[in-house]
Amino acid sequence: MKKKILIIGKKSFISFNLVKDLKNIFNINTVSIESFFKLNNKTLSSFDCIINCAISKSYVNKKYQKNYDFDYKIAFKIKNFDILYIFLSTRKVYKLGNNLKETLKTNPQCNYSKNKLITEQKLLELLKNKILILRISNIIGICKNNNRKIHNTFIYQFFSNIKNKFIYDNKKNYKDFLSTSQFAKIVEQLIKNKSHGIFNVSIGKKVYLKELINWLNYYNERKYQYIKLPSNFERKNFYLNNSKLIKETKLRISLTKLKKDCKIISKLYFKK
Repeated sequence: MKKKILIIGKKSFISFNLVKDLKNIFNINTVSIESFFKLNNKTLSSFDCIINCAISKSYVNKKYQKNYDFDYKIAFKIKNFDILYIFLSTRKVYKLGNNLKETLKTNPQCNYSKNKLITEQKLLELLKNKILILRISNIIGICKNNNRKIHNTFIYQFFSNIKNKFIYDNKKNYKDFLSTSQFAKIVEQLIKNKSHGIFNVSIGKKVYLKELINWLNYYNERKYQYIKLPSNFERKNFYLNNSKLIKETKLRISLTKLKKDCKIISKLYFKK
């Protein structure tokens, strides 16, 4: 029997792609955050796993308050059920650097990452071994709401800049990326394994932005120009250590697959 998964946040970039990639593997249901809190206990208890993709703007921008924390409210509502809860955290809980491990001392610098870390601790205390925390790197993909700004992510910036016919010349800048299909495969395997605890979710190596942009531009026949980065540009180079994730899932998370997926994204965007 297929596991029954509830995804909260119908308009989310991540939820859209998880549904698309996992709908033939699991029995997927989606609800808005408002509708979730109206579900009765009988309905809730029927789910094997819940993933929340909804977030409050105040949670992103302001100092932590419980009333902004959707994840804590959800976890409190389901704490007595045998449900795996997947919390989408962020790599921003770490300082910048290379080969960042889950055991590294955290060093969040903005309200968003500070709030994510606070929520991590609250969920671990509340749900014990029923919580799976994913510290996610950058995710590349296309949402049906392409033009909607989502946390000023790299992919949002790329599509915004390309509409204005320019690309920043990133030279040797790098980050850690995953495609949405790679992310979905990781989530699939973690659910099947009934995994819990904290995992870095990443490709686990340097992905140079200039190469990534070339892949995303593969089908772009429009004219554009490279422009120099502003002198005050902050070079936020990093990559995560994903060895714990690889050991848990036995997956091969390759740069070749990321390149292939970026070219698919390029075709979908530029050939529509």
